[in-house]
Amino acid sequence: MEEHKHYIDEAVIIDDGSEDESVDICRQILSGIPLYIIRNSVSKFSNEIELRRQQWTETLKTNPDWILNLDADEMFEPCFRDDVKTLMHHQDIDLYCFRLYDFWDEYHYREDEFWRAHFSYRPFLFRYQHEFNYVWKESAQHCGRFPQNIIELPTAASSDRLKHFGWADPNDRIEKYKRYKTLDVDVKHGVKGQYDSILDEAPRLMKWFE
Repeated sequence: MEEHKHYIDEAVIIDDGSEDESVDICRQILSGIPLYIIRNSVSKFSNEIELRRQQWTETLKTNPDWILNLDADEMFEPCFRDDVKTLMHHQDIDLYCFRLYDFWDEYHYREDEFWRAHFSYRPFLFRYQHEFNYVWKESAQHCGRFPQNIIELPTAASSDRLKHFGWADPNDRIEKYKRYKTLDVDVKHGVKGQYDSILDEAPRLMKWFE
């Protein structure tokens, strides 16, 4: 959030059943920025499509022009602060896709057979189109953060990179492993090999350079 303050006009945050001081921290860090916090008393993560749709619906209530959709454990490299202004000035582009790197500690990201997210571009920045018929991927897990058909809109890839720290803490990796094994027992939504690789003791890590 400290980094996001450099380029957002307002924030819509879903507090998905937290039991700590998350909401107070958000209000403190984003002080001075219009902030809309929606609190779920019970987490909806077990059915991700429901959570993502809630985030989408609440965001549209603010009548947005551009939507930057980031999870709490994601952060752009610093050059995005200036580049995003240029991206949004292009009138012929409605959607920007970026490469996301899965960090395994503070300075290294993982790259191997199952951890290759940064080899492709994914949508994160989107100019909202009122007349477009949005269609979601109906999946309890890995449903995507935007409706799946927005890729039909004029799209471009950005060289700015996105850091994902959701795997950087060993304890978090253990909890995520247990969660996916519980939520996707039959591996209908993910890849078994990737689930099994989460706890690899010596994964292939690459040094990050800004």
